[in-house]
Amino acid sequence: MPAMRMSSALSRLVPRLTPAEPRWGMAIVRGRSMSPTLLEGDRLLVRYGATPRPGRLAVVRFADGVVAVKRLDHLSSEGWWVTRDNALEGRDSWSGGAIAADDVLALVVVRLWPRPGRPSGPVPV
Repeated sequence: MPAMRMSSALSRLVPRLTPAEPRWGMAIVRGRSMSPTLLEGDRLLVRYGATPRPGRLAVVRFADGVVAVKRLDHLSSEGWWVTRDNALEGRDSWSGGAIAADDVLALVVVRLWPRPGRPSGPVPV
């Protein structure tokens, strides 16, 4: 598709679009797949649009549409591999495959409630 050019009159009326700034939000933990790091009911401050990095906790969307908090393990040609902190509960990339880069929705910044602070957990190798 060829690039479209705006007339100078139209360009004065249309504001210039800039990349969206990262947005903030809140996530509530459901399930036990991330225990002991995160527990059922924990409230998390998350940042949409932040740059994913191995070891970080992230809100991700699996291919079937399920949204969950998981730990980013590594980036492969297939996408992000995510893990759970509790091997006996939940799902991760070993059972559901890699997560597309666009489906890493947000990064966890801090736990707001009931135990405020930065969630720790397994350190990436």
